Amino acid sequence: MSNPISIDAAFDAGNIEVLSVAGASARLAIRKDRQSDFFQWFHFRVAGAEGRTLELKITGLANSAYPGGWPGYRAAVSEDRDYWARAETEWDPAEDGGTLTIRYTPEGNLAWFAYFAPYSMERHHDLVSEAALAEGVTHRVLGHSLDRQPIDCLELGEGDTQVWLYARQHPGESMAEWWMEGALECLTDPADPVGRVLRRKCRLHIVPNCNPDGSFRGHLRTNAVGTNLNREWHEPSEDKSPEVLAIRTAMDATGVDFAMDVHGDEAIAAVFLAGFEGIPSWTEELGAAYDRYRRILERRTPDFQTAKGYPVARPGQANLTMSTNQLAERFGACAMTLEMPFKDNDDLPDPDQAWSPERSKTLGRDCLAALAEWLEG
Repeated sequence: MSNPISIDAAFDAGNIEVLSVAGASARLAIRKDRQSDFFQWFHFRVAGAEGRTLELKITGLANSAYPGGWPGYRAAVSEDRDYWARAETEWDPAEDGGTLTIRYTPEGNLAWFAYFAPYSMERHHDLVSEAALAEGVTHRVLGHSLDRQPIDCLELGEGDTQVWLYARQHPGESMAEWWMEGALECLTDPADPVGRVLRRKCRLHIVPNCNPDGSFRGHLRTNAVGTNLNREWHEPSEDKSPEVLAIRTAMDATGVDFAMDVHGDEAIAAVFLAGFEGIPSWTEELGAAYDRYRRILERRTPDFQTAKGYPVARPGQANLTMSTNQLAERFGACAMTLEMPFKDNDDLPDPDQAWSPERSKTLGRDCLAALAEWLEG
């Protein structure tokens, strides 16, 4: 009789609860964010797996944060923690409170499974350190999280247009920091024409990870005390949301002309933008600037589209606790939320990787190229 597989998640961004193991099969559950009912992010390692057909059942998902995220979803899997493919995955809402069944046969002894390719805090520190060494880049710590992790900000450019790019308010949306890696590679490459134009025209402020505590703890949506940071922008506080307080204070000091808040969406299998329609100080001119950016990005990359997305807020009904609405109202900024899929991009599917770290990075540069063209107007 074969030894049972071993499943672990006690590492950076790990999250799984092992309910039972029998041979190469396991019944699992996802741990909730601390002091919160949100759960959807998983990330775990299976050992003793070589040549065995694994059957991993993650149960109780009908009560997850976004049950609509499971139909059509395939789990991310890697054996080298570098290349992330997608495993055969089946969703049954009627089994054991909603069950996601993942089947995979590894070549080696170890296999890693995740809701999306993880972006660890170690990789975050590598990213920040490398970018900070690039010519013309300054680094500063805007403040600290509740777990006393630094809120890193990278700044560069000699222009007058104040651009803020920030990601991972929701820590489980790891594609957002892969996007940041692509954007920073573009901006710090002295030969990249897009980076050169933006460094000349803009002062760029880049926060690759707004929520390091949630990232390390393996949360989907909240910080160390269960706060959804993207509902704190009207009145952030030291005890609940020091991360937002630090970032918004820095924005107050510089002003904001253009802002992009980078996210991932669990259910919609597309890349799209959400704007600030419905803010009290809405103007046709500001709305036209946002629409023009969307049109430019749609023309520049087939990975972006405008047919699918979120409902638009009615006049005067925008939620000012969300960063995009707050920044548009507070500064008159052309602000927007970028959403990437956890699933595939149904308009341009990839059977091997679905939406991936590589596509997130490419989209980062595409968004910057669209910004360079938008500034021409």
